Amino acid sequence: MLLLLFDIDGTLLQRASVEHAAALRSAAGRVHGVDLTSVDAVEYAGRTDRAIARDLLAAVGVDDLDEAWVDETVREYERLCPPDLSAKVAPGMVELLEALAARPDAFRLSLVTGNLEAVARRKLTAAGIGHYFEPGQGGFGSDHEQRGELPRIARERASSPAWSRDRTVVIGDTPRDIACARVDEVRVAAVATGPYPVSALAEADAVADDARALLPVLQDWV
Repeated sequence: MLLLLFDIDGTLLQRASVEHAAALRSAAGRVHGVDLTSVDAVEYAGRTDRAIARDLLAAVGVDDLDEAWVDETVREYERLCPPDLSAKVAPGMVELLEALAARPDAFRLSLVTGNLEAVARRKLTAAGIGHYFEPGQGGFGSDHEQRGELPRIARERASSPAWSRDRTVVIGDTPRDIACARVDEVRVAAVATGPYPVSALAEADAVADDARALLPVLQDWV
């Protein structure tokens, strides 16, 4: 059985991070008493929320991240999140998830995302695909600031001892997703549904331009 660790933004969902980014910026600014509205030179794709917030604050001279920011971000995202994000699900993703969920003997679905867990769960629920991912499982930006630590955390939550590396696959859409899989020495399948073309994802073990095209690859890896 394979443990499949899905990224969210750019992989499961497309263009669903506007409100999320606004919540990060607003919450970090409010908690630390600074104005972040003019800070725009921060990279979001493939990074943890904590790392993004730290960079936003560093841009205005704030060095320490107050942990009160976490709860404030969750509250702000709850306020900003659209009630229906189903139109943001990536092409072919529902079909892929349905096919994988129909094979519980072969696949276990989980998450590896830089999102804070509460934000991730809210986002997927609004998109209508939250039920594919079991509560209490996955690796999130609320668990560790470094994205490369998240696959290990997800494997440790999946079983004790930790789920084996050779039966784990990260599924993402950015070079950082590929890099995080390499840190934990697990396989990675990339899908070009985010900001990067297939050519930029060539370091993955498999690359597709549509989620449906990943199904035969994953079936071959079982």
